[in-house]
Amino acid sequence: MQSEIMFAGFGGQGIMTIGKMLAQAGLSSGLEVSWIPSYGPEMRGGTAYCLVVLADRPIGSPVINNPQHLVVLNRPSLEKFVPMLKPNGVVISNSSLIPVEGGRDDLDEVRIPCNDMAIDLGNPRTAAIIALGAFCARCEILDFESVREAVRYNFKSKPKLIDLNLNALEAGAEFARKHPKTGAAGKE
Repeated sequence: MQSEIMFAGFGGQGIMTIGKMLAQAGLSSGLEVSWIPSYGPEMRGGTAYCLVVLADRPIGSPVINNPQHLVVLNRPSLEKFVPMLKPNGVVISNSSLIPVEGGRDDLDEVRIPCNDMAIDLGNPRTAAIIALGAFCARCEILDFESVREAVRYNFKSKPKLIDLNLNALEAGAEFARKHPKTGAAGKE
């Protein structure tokens, strides 16, 4: 098993953080992991993306040109990365900021209003965690408890934020579980 996940959006949206959390969850689950970040010329507001590879065997190369899955929080990133995805992957897109679909019928796309849900939870900064929860629930690559533990670990220096972020993770997961699969996955 090898899964490649691209996380993409604007700098400051939490893209690198959720990529690291997924990588931490993979490590704690005993998987081989790579995490490669990439920033645009400006960190906040510029483009930011990272690639996480999870595998049950050594990873031959951490650089992947055509990942399987995409978690995307802004439209420019959706338009840039969806064409690169392998067929039958999953796309989690932030419909609060992305008014269009990815345009591929061979992908399972979950359009989730991450920003709107984060505001409803009381903190707009949880939008990325909501997207992470939706991705983990939809793909079921890892045991969800390992992802919860990665969230707890990431916020251990800010204990007041742990429950808020765990609630955001659960809200994203619940949204993904309730929405039917689309594309090739929905035709199975």
